[in-house]
Order: sequence, then C-alpha cells, then structure tokens
Amino acid sequence: MMRYPYDSKALEEEIGEVTKYATFVTKEIIGYSVLGQPIYELTIGKGPASIHWNGSFHANEWMTSAVLMDVVRQYVKAINHDGVFGEVKARELFSQTRLSVVPMVNPDGVDLVMHGPPHGSDPSEFAKMNGINQTFTPWKGNIRGVDLNNQFPARWEWERARKPKQPSFRDYPGEQPLTEPEAQAMVMLTKKRDFDRVLAFHSQGEVVYWGYQGMEPVQSSKTVDAFYKKSGYLPVRTIESFAGYKDWFIQEYKREGYTVEIGRGINPLPLSSFPVHLEKVKEICAVSLAVPLE
Repeated sequence: MMRYPYDSKALEEEIGEVTKYATFVTKEIIGYSVLGQPIYELTIGKGPASIHWNGSFHANEWMTSAVLMDVVRQYVKAINHDGVFGEVKARELFSQTRLSVVPMVNPDGVDLVMHGPPHGSDPSEFAKMNGINQTFTPWKGNIRGVDLNNQFPARWEWERARKPKQPSFRDYPGEQPLTEPEAQAMVMLTKKRDFDRVLAFHSQGEVVYWGYQGMEPVQSSKTVDAFYKKSGYLPVRTIESFAGYKDWFIQEYKREGYTVEIGRGINPLPLSSFPVHLEKVKEICAVSLAVPLE
C-alpha cells in the first residue's frame, strides 16, 4: 500500500525495495533536477518493443508516481511468480517488451508540495511565484516555477504567447524550450531509448489524450480504444494545448504517445482514492505492454 508523504525520499526507498526483490529490474539515473536530485529510470524486460511510462511531470500530481510504482510492484511480482499481468502471462510480456519507467520527473516540485520551500531558500521568492495560494498544494512547476510539461519544442511559442510571463506555481513555459534539466533529461532518455509507445501520467479527468496535429499513427486509435474498454478513461484525440512531452514525442517520432489523466476532482487527488486509481491505471499499463505495435 502507498506510503505517505510520497515524496522523493519515499520513491527512492521503494525503488530500493523493488530492485532488491527483483534483480531483473535495472535502476539508472537519467539526469538531475535543479536541486541536484537524481531522476530515476527503471527498466524491465528484454523484448524488442520499447514502452515507456512516466509520472509527476507536475508537482501536485504526485499520486501518479505512487500509482506507477505500485503497478511496477505488481508486474514484477507476476513475473517472479509466473503469473498474469492484465490478461497476459507476465513472463511473456517480459520477453516481448522492454519497459522504461520514470516514476517522478519532478522530484523538487513534489517535495515542495509536500514540505514547503527547501532549507536555506528565500520564502518570499516562493510566495511571489505562488500568488494568492496559502499553501503549495496547487504547485505544478519545478522548483524554479517552470511548468515542465510546457517545455517541449512542439508549438512552444503558442504556449509562451498565452501563458504566464514570469515563473509561477503553474503554466509558465520558461524563456525558451528545454531550459530545465528535468525536461532535458526526458529528451535525452527518449532519444537514447527510441521508444515505440509512451504514456505520460497526469491528473485529473479520467481521459486519455492520444493525438497531436494529426501526426499520430493509425494504431493510436486502436490502442486508446483498448485503454477505454479496460479502464473507462475517455479517449480524446486533441485539445488546444501544446508543448507537452506527449506532443513532442508524436511530432518527432510519429509514434504512439498518450497523456493519461488519472482520477477526477482536484489536485492533489485525495489519498482515499488511491485504490480506485491503481486498478484503472494497472489496466491501462497492462494494455500498453500487450497491444501489438503497428
């Protein structure tokens, strides 16, 4: 069961437990946050299909990290015990896919939401970025007040023109694309791994965004329909939003990219709703490994 607060320390401890339990799970550091925290990737499997999941691009969407790590635990347990993950033998998925998971893209931001400004920082600086908010629960950006999911060169200029012009608790796209080390790490990882299918987990809405400017492959509509049948998350091809990781991936690779919005209500999602999100996300994750590539 999820531990709370699910901050960067909790994630690191859980990664240690998973890699100790399952020696076939590989841990790597793909980069470092603004404050020098490691950004971890877990890899599982030895198959030709390269699948990627990530969570917590946005600080107050930390529930995505906790859910993804629980899904990883269930997957590795099924592999160890020759069980089923979704509707397929886990060891079959292991042999067919190479799964990459970056459970917490924005560790500094998650810690800020959980614990407030880092020791030794200027509280007034964070108060300015936080606007009228009395707590940091609405904070989505990284520690510099840059929205990491508005950092990618996929019509970034459109977001720059209509979003905040200064660092803020949410939506500020930065002065240029890819100024932030967390976004840079994700680009470098994506180029290195050459993913076939990516799922970026956010909250909330219980929808899956699957298109970008008509550049997505035909297979995307089939895969997202399979997501819907298992989870009830509504497929939405596109919205008036740009510069996200999924957008950039589709633009650059013309492959399957999905933004999965877990839960309904407000961010952060309430702790009591964790089991419901877990079951639905597990179904989507299992489908992402099982559905054949085009």
